[in-house]
Amino acid sequence: MDFGNKIMKLRKQHGMSQEELAEKLGVARQTISKWELGETAPDLKQSKELSKLFNISLDELTDNDIKEVLVEKVSSTEKTTKKTLNILKILATAIIVFILLFIVLIIAKIIYRSTRERGRKIEETIYCELYGEKHTFSIEYYELTGLPIALGGDPYFSDILDLGKYNDAHQIFNVVNDYVKKNGGTCEMNKE
Repeated sequence: MDFGNKIMKLRKQHGMSQEELAEKLGVARQTISKWELGETAPDLKQSKELSKLFNISLDELTDNDIKEVLVEKVSSTEKTTKKTLNILKILATAIIVFILLFIVLIIAKIIYRSTRERGRKIEETIYCELYGEKHTFSIEYYELTGLPIALGGDPYFSDILDLGKYNDAHQIFNVVNDYVKKNGGTCEMNKE
């Protein structure tokens, strides 16, 4: 609908004649007639007065369909927000995965370095004969450091020699061997 027809429609809806509308706006009746015929148009001040008089916005008065523009802008903003949120989710997931991988790599490096520094695990058994009885004593330890991991076998030597206090597998074997020899026995080593 063109602007002139809109003014005429609103004037009639409000039950006004051209003269009454002209009087309220402070213009001549011919001015209203020219507006309605589309020959001229009200200026901005007159358009504001018309919008107040008919209780409508300037956009509604001029058929400026701002609603579609607003809906389109809101829809566009929502789409942009969704895309941004998706990107942020992907970025956060990538950061978490990166941090977890970093932690795993650090742990793997620590384990590797620890294993490399201590060497491989070795288990040795000493077979001894003492007072006519056969005894076995085994120990699992790290090759490079000699640090004991586990003591096993016959508890005879562990009980009488307090072997848990030693931090070196070779020292433990020497203590067992020396004890057996002092008491007239013999020992033989066996690496597994």
